[in-house]
Amino acid sequence: MKIIVLGLNHKTAAVQLREKLAFNNDKLQDAILKIKSLPQIDEVAILSTCNRVELYIYSRNSNNNIVDLIKDFISDFHSIKREEFENSLYCYTDSEAIKHVFKVSSSLDSMIIGEPQILGQMKDAFEFALNKKTTGVILNKLMKKAISTAKRVRTETKISENAVSISFAAVELAKKIFKDLSQKSFMLLGAGEMAELAAKHLVANGVKDVKIANRTYERGCELAKDFNGRAIKFEDFLKELVNTDIVICSTGASHYVLNKTQMQKIMKERKYSPVFLIDISVPRNLDPDINDLDNVYLYNIDDLQKVVDNNILERKKEAEKAEKIIEEEVEKFFKWLSTLDSIPVIISLRQKAEAVKEEELEKFKHKFPHLNKDQLAAIEQLANAITNKLIHSPTVALKEYSEDREVLTEAAKKLFNLNGIEEEY
Repeated sequence: MKIIVLGLNHKTAAVQLREKLAFNNDKLQDAILKIKSLPQIDEVAILSTCNRVELYIYSRNSNNNIVDLIKDFISDFHSIKREEFENSLYCYTDSEAIKHVFKVSSSLDSMIIGEPQILGQMKDAFEFALNKKTTGVILNKLMKKAISTAKRVRTETKISENAVSISFAAVELAKKIFKDLSQKSFMLLGAGEMAELAAKHLVANGVKDVKIANRTYERGCELAKDFNGRAIKFEDFLKELVNTDIVICSTGASHYVLNKTQMQKIMKERKYSPVFLIDISVPRNLDPDINDLDNVYLYNIDDLQKVVDNNILERKKEAEKAEKIIEEEVEKFFKWLSTLDSIPVIISLRQKAEAVKEEELEKFKHKFPHLNKDQLAAIEQLANAITNKLIHSPTVALKEYSEDREVLTEAAKKLFNLNGIEEEY
């Protein structure tokens, strides 16, 4: 038998190719059912996101033609020649395939290590395959184990901590300065894409008092609706700063819109309560000398990038811990997988033992017809105990001794005359 992962991702293929090979909406249902119907394919699940397209395959047949079969399917299904995508594909089998699936679910293979979205996408892919009945014992176990491994990684490491985007870094710094953001006021000065994203994160983290100051007042009113805040005229922002704790600035101006002297006056009116200023503008819109003032925390785009870079290094350190967890889980899964070959023999051994026990009990009952119900029950209990003890040791050996499992399986068949056993798990 063989587990196969065949796919491409942001590391191996440009977005133009990923788009062509994506299984979106109705394509996903059509594709997964067609793959399941292919010869030699016993189970299949498909993970298709903006950054990756991966097919998870299980086949009882270890024929190497399976990979070519899937490549031809992809070519026909998407009407694209194999030579256009083949070099961008990666293929993993068995233990390497299992390891890859666990790394993907744990976000170790993501564009941003530790991002949480991939686990939800993995769950959705698994649920879809379950609903379409294209998975079975093997892939069901694999996907469940991938999800539980990802949860273990998040619990036992800090891989998801520390902001790795400029907008998240701004929120992280705000939390360090003001522990409770719900009691703080916020001003968006200007409206760049990155600044708006940071504003959304601040609101999501509890900030309720939101003010929007934009050179185009109508645009400010639109944004105010999005953030459940209020728009103010751009020329009034200095007065509003007296009652503002957090400012994100991205005006597009070619000069400073706030200088040290102005901020000095504002701080005096604020009675020097802390204020956090984030200048995402290039060129800078906030005078860097402002940072010299007491209780003023000014960060520019480069400062935030340094925070992000440091946090990425921290996540990479945590990823090393996650790798060890994944190695442990792969070993456990592979151990379980290797026991499947012995299950038919174990089942057959138990059935044979039960049949012999029942046959001998019937003979005994005919030989001693005078025995009452209680006496017969006691004898049956004794027969069950003897049967269970006799088959316990061979059952344990067949399950646990993976190095000798093939030899033990064949020996058990011969020793107990287990002919014609069902070759299913």
